[in-house]
Amino acid sequence: MEGRPLSTILKAGADDKSRPKNLFVMDFPGDVNASQLNELREEVTGVIRNAQPGDEVLVVLQSGGGTVTGYGLAAGQLVRLKDKGLYLTIAVEQVAASGGYMMSCVADKIIASPFAVLGSIGVISEIPNVYERLKEEGIKFQTVTAGKYKRTLTPTKKITKEDLSKSEEEIGEIFNLFKGWVELNRPQLDIDLVATGETWFGPAALEIGLCDEIKTVDDVLLEYVDNKYNVYQVKYDPPTEIPSTLSALFASDDESPRLGRGNNSIGRQAIRWLVKSFAEEVKAVTTDYKSTSIEKKYMAKDDTKDRVRASADDSFFEIFK
Repeated sequence: MEGRPLSTILKAGADDKSRPKNLFVMDFPGDVNASQLNELREEVTGVIRNAQPGDEVLVVLQSGGGTVTGYGLAAGQLVRLKDKGLYLTIAVEQVAASGGYMMSCVADKIIASPFAVLGSIGVISEIPNVYERLKEEGIKFQTVTAGKYKRTLTPTKKITKEDLSKSEEEIGEIFNLFKGWVELNRPQLDIDLVATGETWFGPAALEIGLCDEIKTVDDVLLEYVDNKYNVYQVKYDPPTEIPSTLSALFASDDESPRLGRGNNSIGRQAIRWLVKSFAEEVKAVTTDYKSTSIEKKYMAKDDTKDRVRASADDSFFEIFK
């Protein structure tokens, strides 16, 4: 089967009722910005286009949450799998908190390792305010807006009761959306019991219904293998983007004779390394620039670790760093 596309291999036995079922395995190591979302989107699309009836999907998830918009969209990507009729299992090895649980609750089955942390169903909005300090220094920061609530709480604006009330109203609406999402996908949960911002370790999470089984992902995979599933690791490998103005540096010797002879020359290797480093830096800067403040204004993330650090002796909790 060497050299044959996965779609060809899978579709070859699509009409064979005795064919082994397939398990598609994806990883989602989520960060605060859910920056793995683009890879997840491509992987989900690939699975949807190639899966056959009876196939299943396993997502190995690791996330303490992050932006509401990012994790909401990531959860929506997982819904696409279920809409296709695929049975979805999510395995949590360490953490599926807040935005991570927003994704996990979509699954038909949630499996957690014994010491995995689940829950933290809540929303955070926090911002420093330096208005009083600026006032002491004689500095006025002027913002011109159109729209009564275009700006409420900002780092440089005096905090008013009206602005604070509006922000609390907005975060309350997002919290209700979060609770409703969890309740929709896991109706067996006592939502008022679990939607408190608290987290639970594996056995306690199982007891209150946040997960369905305690098991490591290794045993989950072995179980599928024992049941004669074909197991496929699905990973999207995006092509390296090179600015068009620099593409000539990667041309062959015939196309660009002025760059020297031989693709493996030290000079050409050095140029490739420099261009790749430059392209990665440009991409990182432009990515940060494109991030809008509204995306990071409200966070569905777990802050247990931060609260532990702030309230406990550093040497005792060194293991959490």
